[in-house]
Amino acid sequence: MALVAIAATDGMLHLELALACEVFAHDPSGLADPWYDLMVCGPGPVRVGRFLLEPDDGLDRLTHADTVIIPSVEDVDVDVPPDLLDAVRAAHRAGARMVALCTGAFVLAAAGVLDGLRATTHWAHTDTLAARYPRIRVDPDVLYVDNGTVLASAGKAAAIDLCLHLIRRDHGPTVANAVARRLVVPPHRAGGQAQYVTTPVPARDDHPLTTLFPWVLARLDRPLTVEDLARQANMSSRNLARHFRSATGTTPLSWLSTQRIRRAQELLENTDDSIDTIAQAAGLGTATTLRRHFHRTVGVPPDAYRRTFRATG
Repeated sequence: MALVAIAATDGMLHLELALACEVFAHDPSGLADPWYDLMVCGPGPVRVGRFLLEPDDGLDRLTHADTVIIPSVEDVDVDVPPDLLDAVRAAHRAGARMVALCTGAFVLAAAGVLDGLRATTHWAHTDTLAARYPRIRVDPDVLYVDNGTVLASAGKAAAIDLCLHLIRRDHGPTVANAVARRLVVPPHRAGGQAQYVTTPVPARDDHPLTTLFPWVLARLDRPLTVEDLARQANMSSRNLARHFRSATGTTPLSWLSTQRIRRAQELLENTDDSIDTIAQAAGLGTATTLRRHFHRTVGVPPDAYRRTFRATG
C-alpha cells in the first residue's frame, strides 16, 4: 500500500489540504487494490486557515512516504519553517514523489527540490516564483507540471486536476474517472492546458447562445463556419462574436477549435480509432491537421497522448 503523506504546518490553506485528503482517502470505485494509505504529518497542532489541525504523525514520517504532498501556503513572503524544509529535503533524498499544490511550490522551491525543473503555481504568484528562484523554469500558462518524481499545480481546481493525474498514473483512467465522478469534476484536463480555461457553455439558461452550443457539439464532424453558427443563432456574425466573447471569453472560431480538440482527446482516450478517423470525427479533416492543432493546444502529439493514456490504464 502506497503511503501518501500530506505535510502540514502553520499558515497553510485548508482547501488544497482538504481536497488532497478527499481525493486520496479512499477508493470509491473498489477497483484499486491496494489503495493509498493517507497520513497528515506536522510538527504538532498546526493552524490551517481558520482551523487547528492535529496531524497523524510528525514531519519525520515524510521520509517513509511514497508520495509527499505540500498544500498551498497562505503567504508566499513568509519564510518556510526550517523543520519543514529539512523534512521535505530528507523525503526527496529518500526517493519520495514530491507534489506541490498551488503555492506549495514555494516550499519545494525553498527546499531546492525544484532547481533545474519546470514548475508552475497560481498565476498570481508565477512572477514572484520566477524572480525569487531563477533556477526554476516557471511556466505560468499550464494547469500542472509533471517532471516524473516532482510535480506542481496551479491554483485551486488545478490542484484537483493534478491529484486525479496522479491516480491516473498509479491506477489508470477507469479509477481516476470514478474518483472524478464522485467529486463531480471533469475526469481529465491535460496539464498543458492554459490556467485560464475558456467557459464551454453560457452560465445562464436564458443566454442567447444557450441552444447554439449543444447544436454545435452535435456537429463537430462537419465543416462549420462562423456564418453557420450565426445563421443557427439567428443573428449577425458581429453580434455572434459579441455574445461569444461575453459567454466564453473568446471568439467563435477559438471556442470551436477547443471543442474539436476536446472531442479528439475523448476519442484518443476511449477508442482505438485511427488518427485519420479521429481527425474526421472531430472536424479537423486530416491527421496532419489534427496533429498540428493538437500539439499546439495540448503540448504533445495525439499519438503520444494516446500512448500515455493507455500506459496508465
